[in-house]
Amino acid sequence: MKTIVLGAGIIGISTAWHLLERGHEVVVVDRQPDAALETSFANAAQISVSYCEPWANREAPLKALKWMFDKEAPLLFRPQLDWQQWRWGLKFLAQCNDAAFERNVQQIVALGAYSHAALKDLVNATGIEYNRLERGIAHFYTDQKSFDAAGHAVALMRRHGVQRRLVSRDELLQIEPAFKAYGDRITGGTYTSTDESGDARVFTQELARRCAARGAQFLYGHDVLRLNKIGNAIESVAVHARTPGAASQNDQNLKADAIVVACGSYSAPLLRSAGVDLPIYPGKGYSATFPLLRPEGAPMVSTIDDGKKIAMSRLGDVLRVAGTIELGGFDLSLDSPVARARCHMLSRRIEEILPGVCDTRTPEQGGNPQYWCGLRPATPTNIPFIGRTRLGKLWVNAGHGTLGWTHGAGSGKALAELISGAEPAIGFGFLP
Repeated sequence: MKTIVLGAGIIGISTAWHLLERGHEVVVVDRQPDAALETSFANAAQISVSYCEPWANREAPLKALKWMFDKEAPLLFRPQLDWQQWRWGLKFLAQCNDAAFERNVQQIVALGAYSHAALKDLVNATGIEYNRLERGIAHFYTDQKSFDAAGHAVALMRRHGVQRRLVSRDELLQIEPAFKAYGDRITGGTYTSTDESGDARVFTQELARRCAARGAQFLYGHDVLRLNKIGNAIESVAVHARTPGAASQNDQNLKADAIVVACGSYSAPLLRSAGVDLPIYPGKGYSATFPLLRPEGAPMVSTIDDGKKIAMSRLGDVLRVAGTIELGGFDLSLDSPVARARCHMLSRRIEEILPGVCDTRTPEQGGNPQYWCGLRPATPTNIPFIGRTRLGKLWVNAGHGTLGWTHGAGSGKALAELISGAEPAIGFGFLP
């Protein structure tokens, strides 16, 4: 079969790889000049099966309301004149109960465990190096109430087979001594030894190179214009090359036996244009990448700071710090007052937790922090859409939210199996 994959992030490239493994002819289309230059570019770097609770829970509505006027809030809802945003919000509220939370956790953990195994197999098969650290993921708390609540999260994860455990402050500081300077403010934590971290961009780009070496065709620098629909099926994909030239030469209609939409947050409007309406809405996430001034004082265990809901991961000679979600449309600016406040919060927090370890100076102060933002394709349940749409040969692999890196390898493998007529060995609710 010939399959077209729209999108060259971790989801699209993983899908392409596993399709090639099963003998498909593959064409990958992306508007960027290389793979992983949008949502997969500078994320938190965590492969986090154990820290994947859905955003929607019984406390979320009150917290979201309280945080609406805080520029640095972990989850910031910025109301827009956008029906899709409000519809998504109503669906999100419908998930804010204990029954839905438990159901959604089961699906997310099942996909996470399947995906982690798929990633390990893929790394063993390819030998890709991407600043991988198999040292687990820690999570520290700075107030007793939050630490007490962590016990419930640990029990929930253990019911689903994840060996996350509570640890005292002293044990957490033994696991990661880098936080000793901040230790008097840590109440306790949790730790999962089986999680890991690594650079999603490096991994995705290396996997794309291997896909090309196995015969995949890459149409970089191509915009997806539309899905051409005839009757109740997609007949072709209209794409436009960004290189200069006559419009007739730059435009193509690509045909295949299967078409996979893996365009992150942009999957939703593209699918809606063909009559497939999925509740995927962009959540703007931020990160900062800081050069290390004192590498010996930087953490080697990827860690979540519960106070600010940010993650920090060591990637060679830099520290990646990422977090916060802003629900305000497709805005990717870094120079708005809200964006500047959220970026500066990352710098300020790291200097507070790891004083003098990173170069957190602003460009005006002579520093060079690499601030970045990307759109996380969020669903109200935090469960991605994977499978065949009602339009015949049109498939989707999107909606992974903040867990694209965690779920990428498994999502690509599962969809490739489905397209090939197999049934993935996972208890997960695939489309349709």
